[in-house]
Amino acid sequence: MSKTMKAVAKLEPAKGFEIIEAPIPQPRAGEVLVKVRVSAICGTDVHIYSWDQWAQNRVKPPLIFGHEFCGDVVELGAGVKGVKVGDFVSVETHFTCGVCRFCRTGRGHICESVEIVGVDRDGCFAEYVTVPYENLWVWDYEVDPEVAAIQDPYGNAVHTALACDLVGARVLITGVGPIGLASIPIARRAGAQQIICSDVSPYRLDLAKQFGADLTIDVRTEDLVTKVTEATNGAGIDVLLEMSGNEKAINDAFKCLTNGGTASLLGIPSGPITIDLATAIVFKGATVLGINGRKMFETWYQGQALLQSGLDLTPLITHRLPLERIGEGLELMKAGQCGKIIIYPDGSGL
Repeated sequence: MSKTMKAVAKLEPAKGFEIIEAPIPQPRAGEVLVKVRVSAICGTDVHIYSWDQWAQNRVKPPLIFGHEFCGDVVELGAGVKGVKVGDFVSVETHFTCGVCRFCRTGRGHICESVEIVGVDRDGCFAEYVTVPYENLWVWDYEVDPEVAAIQDPYGNAVHTALACDLVGARVLITGVGPIGLASIPIARRAGAQQIICSDVSPYRLDLAKQFGADLTIDVRTEDLVTKVTEATNGAGIDVLLEMSGNEKAINDAFKCLTNGGTASLLGIPSGPITIDLATAIVFKGATVLGINGRKMFETWYQGQALLQSGLDLTPLITHRLPLERIGEGLELMKAGQCGKIIIYPDGSGL
């Protein structure tokens, strides 16, 4: 095996990236080396590529970025258990400390010392990556590698949606990027009676229709509150799945939420926002849930069960590129003209 690999790296604190030759990492005790079979671009990668305020405050170059992937275990570090060379795996990309009070009470998804691959340590836009063995999800049945590569955003969708009682619910999904899109079939299988989606991208609203949304609303030209009121005969929505992080979307969505409704919030605003807490939440008796990542590993078991029951994520994938053309994918993500973009490190799956 060669001692170097191709990788996409943020070398300087500025917009852009470099494709480099980097040393193949060696697994430390408790880690494995994974040969990346397929990876995918996430919104976080766009933040790092664009070098926006969030990235400037969080990322410390040099860094190989990327965190959505699947691959094959090719080397074991000392003390690894429950996995062997040759296993096909996805990875829970939030690496927890295991000893804080959240980890010790089964809430590792809000670990106070979490480390994220591709953000806090080298990631998967490369031919190889090292990860702790406890974070591996070993597939014990045949799964499409492209689907296995997007378990991170899919898991976010599973966590956000299944945090709510969806049986018989009228559901509004604000923001239909890949996570919002994946939430549509999840909500449907969980018993939602009506699914409404809003966004500013006609491309993604068309994808939402293909995924089974009952109504799509282009909030550039249509008023969200008016359209939801009409669609629900004045009843409003029972469940809000907020994926946009947009202040106006959030405020309008809470206006649509019925008394006693539940709001599950995953979208991250770019800065502080203003909301009328009394009207939007308190007087409505609303339940508001902050969603962070995936419950480890409850969400993974739920997600696999949904996949095995027939939930199909393949329509979510709209583009496939070799590693050398990742810049095209990042620009498509910035423009909102895509679903999930799959990256093949060696171009073999194209």
